[in-house]
Amino acid sequence: MDLQQMRYVLAVAEHGSFTRAAQRCFVVQSALSHQIAVLERELGLRLFARSSRRVELTAAGQAFLPAARQALEAADRAAAQAAAAAGEVRGTVRIGIIPTVTAVDLPVLLRRFHEAHPQVAVSLRVARSDETVADIRAGRLDVGILGLPAGQTPVGVSSRMLAQDRHVAVIASGHRLAGRKRVRLAELAEEPFADFPADSPGRAQTDLAFAEAGLVREVAYESTTADLIVGLVRQGLAVALLPSALRREFSGLHILAVTGGPTRTEHLAWDGFNTSPAAAALLELLEA
Repeated sequence: MDLQQMRYVLAVAEHGSFTRAAQRCFVVQSALSHQIAVLERELGLRLFARSSRRVELTAAGQAFLPAARQALEAADRAAAQAAAAAGEVRGTVRIGIIPTVTAVDLPVLLRRFHEAHPQVAVSLRVARSDETVADIRAGRLDVGILGLPAGQTPVGVSSRMLAQDRHVAVIASGHRLAGRKRVRLAELAEEPFADFPADSPGRAQTDLAFAEAGLVREVAYESTTADLIVGLVRQGLAVALLPSALRREFSGLHILAVTGGPTRTEHLAWDGFNTSPAAAALLELLEA
């Protein structure tokens, strides 16, 4: 049994497909399948139930997975710590971000990080703030950039606030309010809204603002991306409340300040208990 075989097993389990797992691991499918078959023969167990259409973990595979994941993480950490002791940062840093990061120019940050630490692999995932916090606590992510309502902080992880931003109303140029510069929250309550999914952190600040004002609104369209929300507004189907820092995405639309509108804070979050050298290097760059 070797570490590469474990990586192949984890990739197949994650993607539910030998083909996609091979693409993720940058090997041909036949080589990946062969190595997993060799491992299964060594163990005397089938790790996957296979058919022409489906791949699923067997009970033995489910039992194998947690320890294999821990073994790989331990091996990666050992290599990273040895490299760090020699003055070189290596390993992988796993980052989770919300879809509407504005406090950090992420592409520029990652370019600078790659230039400073070319031996570090970067894994980037877009997800909800609560999912990212849960993944940091579980050791599946190293660093996260979150968006939360003003006054809230991430629970169970180390964090610091990056920025705070007040939402603006975004409406079509032909909307009845397009001649205004400011609007009260109550004036928007009767409008159909486009917003992030119910119970998501991306929507929480707006729901909270309406609830505190004793107002009820209709969210006619839900989307996980700001691009689609803006597109719906552009077609005159809805209005939206979005961070003002996203203004560059609002070309051709009318923007209004909102009295009593929601405020969002972006937070940097990480596992402060056992920070890897690669994650520590990224955090240091963010502090600069």
